[in-house]
Amino acid sequence: MTYGWNSSRGAYRQPYALDSLKKLKETGSEWIALSFYTYQTNVYSTDIPFDYGHTMTDRDIEHAVKHAKALGLKVCLKPVVNSADGIWRAHIGFPNESAAEPYWDAWFRSYGNFLCHYAELAEELGCEMLCIGCEMVRTEGKTAHWIALIDRVRQIYGGPITYNANHGTEEGVEWFDRVDLIGTSAYYPVAKRPGDSEEAMIANWLPVKEKMARLHAKFGKPIAFIEIGCRSALGCATMPWDYDTLDLPYSEEEQANFYGSVLKSFWDEPWFAGFFWWDWSVNLYPLQAAGTDVGFDIYGKKAERILKEWYAKSRSYAQA
Repeated sequence: MTYGWNSSRGAYRQPYALDSLKKLKETGSEWIALSFYTYQTNVYSTDIPFDYGHTMTDRDIEHAVKHAKALGLKVCLKPVVNSADGIWRAHIGFPNESAAEPYWDAWFRSYGNFLCHYAELAEELGCEMLCIGCEMVRTEGKTAHWIALIDRVRQIYGGPITYNANHGTEEGVEWFDRVDLIGTSAYYPVAKRPGDSEEAMIANWLPVKEKMARLHAKFGKPIAFIEIGCRSALGCATMPWDYDTLDLPYSEEEQANFYGSVLKSFWDEPWFAGFFWWDWSVNLYPLQAAGTDVGFDIYGKKAERILKEWYAKSRSYAQA
C-alpha cells in the first residue's frame, strides 16, 4: 500500500496514523510505500527548497518507519517533488536544446541533493527500498543525468532502488538497466464503460501485460506497479488516475472489479514483483462511512475483502 500521501508534517505521529497503519497491516500487505512530497515553485524552477510549512520532517519519517517495521511491514521510502503552481510534476523540465543545458544541470543538482538527503535517511532507518522519482516524464530523456544521479545515490544507500514511471511512458526510459526494480503507475483504463465487468477488464489488461513482459525481457529486471488503484466511483475504471471528479456515484463494485482483474492478470507472472496500491490514508474515515466514500481507499469496501483473500492465499502457499 502507498501510505502517507497528501499528509502534512506531524500527521504520521498522530494516534490516528498508528491506528490506520494497523488496519493496513490487517489487509495482509507486506510493504508500504511511504510517500510524501515537497514543492518546487513552478515546473521551470531549478531549485527544490525544503518546505517548512508542509513537508514531512525527518522525525516524522523516522516515526512512521519504526512503527511500520514494528508491525512487520517493509518500507519503500518514496520522496516526491511536486510543482507549487499546480501543474503535474511530469512537466517539470526545460527545452531539449543546448542553450537549456545549464538549467537541466542546475535542476538535477538540486534534485540530487533532495534525493540524497532521503537516501541517507533510508539507509539509516533500514528502509528495504528507495524510489528515486515519480512520474518525472519530461526529465526521463536526460539519460546521462539520471545515470549520474543513480550512481550518486548508490554511494549512500545500499538497498534496492526503483523508479516510478507513468503508464504509457515506460518504454521511453532507457536507463532502467540501472535500477533494481522497474516501476510504473499502472493507471491503465481497462474499463471501456462505467460498470464494466471483471472479465472485460481482464481482457484489457492483456496488452498491458505483454508490454510489461517486453520491458522485463529488454532489461532483465522485475516489474512492479509502484502505484495502482481505482476509486470506488462509477466510471473510475475508465480513468483510474482520476481523483477530483467528485460528482460520480459510489460504486464499490467497479473498484472491486479493477482490483480483481489486475490480481488475476499479474499474480502468477514470474517477472512481476507486486503492487503498491493507491492508496491508504493516514487518517481513515470511520468504518460506517465506507459505503459513501468515493476515494481510492479500500478500507471497509469489497476491494479490501478481495485483497485480503488473495494475500491470505499467498501466505498459505508460502507456509505449505
